[in-house]
Amino acid sequence: MRQTLLLLLSLIATVASAERPNIILIFADDLGWKDVGYQGSSFCETPVLDELAKQGMVFSNAYAAAGNCAPSRACLLSGNYTPRHHVYAVGSTNRGNQLQQRLIPVPNKGGLAESNITIADALKNAGYKTAHVGKWHLDGPGGAKPSDQGFDLTFDSFGEGKLKEGSEGNKAGSPSDPKGVFALTRKAIEFIEANKEGPFFCYLAHHAIHTPLQGRPESLQMLAAKNPELSKGQLMYAACTYDFDASVGMLLDKLRELKLDDNTLLVFTSDNGATQASPQEPLRGSKGGYYEGGIREPFIVRWPGVTKPGSVCDEPVINVDLFPTFLAAAGATTEKTLDGESLLPLLRGDGTLKRQAIHWHFPGYLDRPVIRGRELDVMTGFRSRPVSVIRKGDWKLHLFLEEWQLDGGREEIATNHAVELYNLKDDIGEHNNLAASNPVKRDELLNDLLAWHQSVDAIVPSEPNPKYDPNAPQKVRKSGKGKKK
Repeated sequence: MRQTLLLLLSLIATVASAERPNIILIFADDLGWKDVGYQGSSFCETPVLDELAKQGMVFSNAYAAAGNCAPSRACLLSGNYTPRHHVYAVGSTNRGNQLQQRLIPVPNKGGLAESNITIADALKNAGYKTAHVGKWHLDGPGGAKPSDQGFDLTFDSFGEGKLKEGSEGNKAGSPSDPKGVFALTRKAIEFIEANKEGPFFCYLAHHAIHTPLQGRPESLQMLAAKNPELSKGQLMYAACTYDFDASVGMLLDKLRELKLDDNTLLVFTSDNGATQASPQEPLRGSKGGYYEGGIREPFIVRWPGVTKPGSVCDEPVINVDLFPTFLAAAGATTEKTLDGESLLPLLRGDGTLKRQAIHWHFPGYLDRPVIRGRELDVMTGFRSRPVSVIRKGDWKLHLFLEEWQLDGGREEIATNHAVELYNLKDDIGEHNNLAASNPVKRDELLNDLLAWHQSVDAIVPSEPNPKYDPNAPQKVRKSGKGKKK
């Protein structure tokens, strides 16, 4: 089946191999929109990324396609939104007090199935050498390993030796190599050196800055001296981020040394929003939620000769756009259905995107409430309840599926609290719900979102949970407890 799908890709290189760029994707773990210097972090220092931002194009409205690790990575690699591959969460969509869940959640797939054609599959068929270095997080039940998803080389480590392919979990590394940032970067450099004649694709997916946080002693000492007011937790967060940033510098130095800068398309972004260890104000929420703090990401693209140094693009983009972007850069096409759109017109500065909106769909439950989450969720201990979201221009609408399915839907929309509407241009912090005061815009986005549900065959939970008890004691578990994130 997989071989048949690969043949159906019909990838056709349209430019000579020497003209095709090398492609590097640096993917951080849990690094929030506010956690980089160029975005105005109050305690994180990222001099390398700040300089990279000056050299390339910064996207100010960039998003992950999901609020936490596994589904975001599944979307990125497959080029598809969650309804197409059914990876919605880490482990399960049934996380939290079941007595407070009004609907039976849509079941989750624990990994990205081998039948999903990935970026690596497509670029490999186009003549690229491919490498996955670092975190995978898609080899759960029903999932596949990197070597089965188009990667010639796969390597993971926390800096203390190679891990088994597809390993999951998080741990600290050695004191000199926190989270394995330098071991992973050295392996990526090794791959680049071996394939410097190109073209190559390197997916460098770091474990930093996911917990447990860790920093080099010298980084901790330097940051503590400069910022004595930082708490122990903030200091460790800042040190982990600083060391991650330093590892990016190692890679950039090697590209210069090998004279590969001019023919390398390099992208930096993160898989989801920050944990509550780093509040993202003015953004609302954090990792696991679908307010801006859970899904808006730092995003830099440097492609000499294509992107204008120091430029900023305000067009909303999302990580499913990277698959078609990389194919377009490689001069290749595919027959696979992709939900994203190539960013090349934006990178070149000579065009706009055709689409009108971007979308999210999470049909389940995640425990541990987020900063400034919905009052109901904070009270009952959830980051997210079943929700679908659309962003169209400056407008963003949340459709909360419990209220929509069980409390009268459109007929009771004025009172059932199923919809929240925000103008992000005027209200980036999602403070002022305009659903009642602007019903015309509300209904426009709602209709678009429901039409999108149909176009991607989104499964919407509809069956009431027989265990639901509105009078049940609330069991709120604090953020940071437990293994699943």
